[in-house]
Amino acid sequence: MKVLAIDPGYGRCGIAVVEKNGGDRERVIYSNCIETSSKDAFPERLAAIVTECLHIFEEYGPDTFAIEKLFFTNNQKTAMQVAEVRGALIALAATRDIPVSEYTPMQVKSATAGWGGADKQQIIQTVRMLVHIEKEIKHDDEYDAIAIGITHLAHSRGIKR
Repeated sequence: MKVLAIDPGYGRCGIAVVEKNGGDRERVIYSNCIETSSKDAFPERLAAIVTECLHIFEEYGPDTFAIEKLFFTNNQKTAMQVAEVRGALIALAATRDIPVSEYTPMQVKSATAGWGGADKQQIIQTVRMLVHIEKEIKHDDEYDAIAIGITHLAHSRGIKR
């Protein structure tokens, strides 16, 4: 099974394609952090993210799509724009008849680090132990996307880490 996993955002959007075949370990096929400029208008930033994700759908042909559920912050404008990114990406998956799964931050932390109160460093360390990553990752958004992919694969097997 190949999952396209997204940590949604419009300044930085984490994206990963994670695969699991039979008894093999999860494998990161692709990961990146899509960054947009704060100088650009929101519609241009949204279009850049959707366009990049469209290329990933076409290049890697995922079987399923997993995205982090939005948790509310104090900044309503930011929350609304992240929600719009999520909506656009969910619609993109739906137009390709790819099943969509959503996970809360607590579900991702529980599935990867073993408990819902894990911090960013614990998630990063655990992800590094679970999958081999050959490149340097600069932003935690990319690790979060990989963790979402790992979470989806664990949930789809019914196995709790």
